[in-house]
Amino acid sequence: MADRYLETDKMSDLISDDFRLLQVISRFGISLGFSEKTVKEVCNEQQVDCPTFLAIVNFTKYGEKVSHAWIDKVSVKSLTDYLSQAHSYFLGFSLPNIRRKLLEAMDCSVRNDISFLIIKFFDEYVSEVQKHMSQENTKVFTYVDRLLQGHVDKQIPVEMALLHQEPVEQRLHELKNIIIKYCDASSNNNLLNAALYDIFLCEEDLYTHYCMEESLFLPVVHALEEKMMTNEKNPDEDGKEDEDATDVLSDREKEIIVAVVKGLTNKEIADQLYISINTVTTHRRNIARKLDIHSPAGLTIYAIVNKLVDISEVKDVG
Repeated sequence: MADRYLETDKMSDLISDDFRLLQVISRFGISLGFSEKTVKEVCNEQQVDCPTFLAIVNFTKYGEKVSHAWIDKVSVKSLTDYLSQAHSYFLGFSLPNIRRKLLEAMDCSVRNDISFLIIKFFDEYVSEVQKHMSQENTKVFTYVDRLLQGHVDKQIPVEMALLHQEPVEQRLHELKNIIIKYCDASSNNNLLNAALYDIFLCEEDLYTHYCMEESLFLPVVHALEEKMMTNEKNPDEDGKEDEDATDVLSDREKEIIVAVVKGLTNKEIADQLYISINTVTTHRRNIARKLDIHSPAGLTIYAIVNKLVDISEVKDVG
């Protein structure tokens, strides 16, 4: 197919091009039996927001490099619902199914046997994922729902709840290597290989999910926050476009500018603000777009002129 999926493409062609999109249509509640219908026709018939669907299938296929093109097009509600359905899939089907296959493939009757410890390792991993996704469901998605209802809570750091700690993401990779290297030779090879294959697929699916949250969902939420805050500041404008709207920076973007001016790297900024490096990168792209300033030196001048920093705080930048 072309290098991007379009609303005029046949839905059946998308699935044939990349089988991973079966997971996407499932989480949108789209039924099979597309005939020769286009993406737009199927989305309209099954009451799915087409731009959001296209954003997700393109992200799944091509990664975060295409996310910027969809930030202003997706439905926040549809994207949130999709991510919530993905959580239900991982916790209610994918991970339990892997566990069942592992139990069928290995003899776990002997406590402290390698097979028993592998299942214990897996259960501990699932517990961590469940805790993390539950936090997103109760904190992040609830926060977004309140935003959509017109409530702005500036005290909630949405990045904190979405911060994916490396051990959670790496443990499935570790489990995969443990099974490959140390699993009991008496295990049922066919069943074990099937379980291992599912772990590979789940690992890739989870990674795409996490990247989508950081590179698509977070920027979309930030854009909604900025819109809400701008409306709060201009309640009598009655929808009139502010001539300087593109120059309005969020508090978080101002923090990023100050950190850049002080000479911090993206990683140091991420650590200081408790956000991911991808989120820092997204903020810096948005800052460059809004201010049309792309260099640290230019941001330094901007920060001094607008009194974000004192000249004494500035580190030499190139």
